[in-house]
Amino acid sequence: MSEATTKRFRQSDIAARAGVSVSTVSRVLANEPGISEDVRQLILKVANELGYPLKAGPKTPPRTLALIASNGVTGVLSIFYEGIVEGLRSEAAAQGIPFDIRLVSEAKATPEIVRDLMESVGAQGLFLVGIDPGHALSEWLVESRTPVILVNGDDPQLRFDGVSPSNFFGAYAATQRLTDAGHRRILHLTGSHRQTIRERIRGFEAAVASVGGEARVIRLPFETNASVEAHAATLAALKENPRFSAAFCMNDFVAVGVLEAVTELGLRVPKDFAIVGFDDLPCAEMATPRLATMRVDRVALGREAVGMMHFRFRHPEAPARHVSHAVIPVHGGTLDKGQRS
Repeated sequence: MSEATTKRFRQSDIAARAGVSVSTVSRVLANEPGISEDVRQLILKVANELGYPLKAGPKTPPRTLALIASNGVTGVLSIFYEGIVEGLRSEAAAQGIPFDIRLVSEAKATPEIVRDLMESVGAQGLFLVGIDPGHALSEWLVESRTPVILVNGDDPQLRFDGVSPSNFFGAYAATQRLTDAGHRRILHLTGSHRQTIRERIRGFEAAVASVGGEARVIRLPFETNASVEAHAATLAALKENPRFSAAFCMNDFVAVGVLEAVTELGLRVPKDFAIVGFDDLPCAEMATPRLATMRVDRVALGREAVGMMHFRFRHPEAPARHVSHAVIPVHGGTLDKGQRS
């Protein structure tokens, strides 16, 4: 006779063999969320081997795959995407949604590669993190009816669900902080092909136009270091027209380069030249003076995306929707809260 038929095993026996706590075993057997899929499967395997009676539980949610732009997580924006991934992981665990991550170059995110990656992990839902799907991939996603969430991205045609910071309104609010301080000639240093960044440009231009000011958009190539490029571009712009008195920057890395440039020119910050960044990355707090910026809750973006995927699985025919999270002004020494004289 087998060991399983001669002894009545308890949850403590399963816990001992699986190397987990009894409470974890209890939660798995009760089909509670918040346990990683690997641990869940291990406990169920041990329980089955021991002949422990298992109750029929709810159907396991479909597995999902997050494809993350490799240039984002391996470059200067790695800290930004780290927060998003944290939110994705924690919320997927809380909702019991099996979840995998793969890095992919945005240029190589073709229908064939994406399909193969999804099949390799058995995923039915897809998170595109920092990736704007190209024409071919978009068509395949629509035709295959793949549940997809754009994370830190949006689709101009609203074919797919998406969640992002409020890029237009966030940029408008950031620029308005400068106009409220009396600035009327404002630079915007930006770069990137992404729709989210184009929305920030629109918000900047709208805010300056609302006060009849002069706006200049400077597009950086991002071929080397964002701060270094912003430093050089700022020096050139102020040499051409020294009457600009402020800059709104697409992110805090760019803002650091602007701060270094105006300091090098002998301008007093913020009295002679004011700066507002975006994202509230660690470098904003390290700068001297601290950068005024706009805080993006990256973890909340990831959590929101998982909730949207859960809804999409349950309501596949619902219209696509885009959720924009508000960004929060962060005070810093690069912006005078009072009016300019």
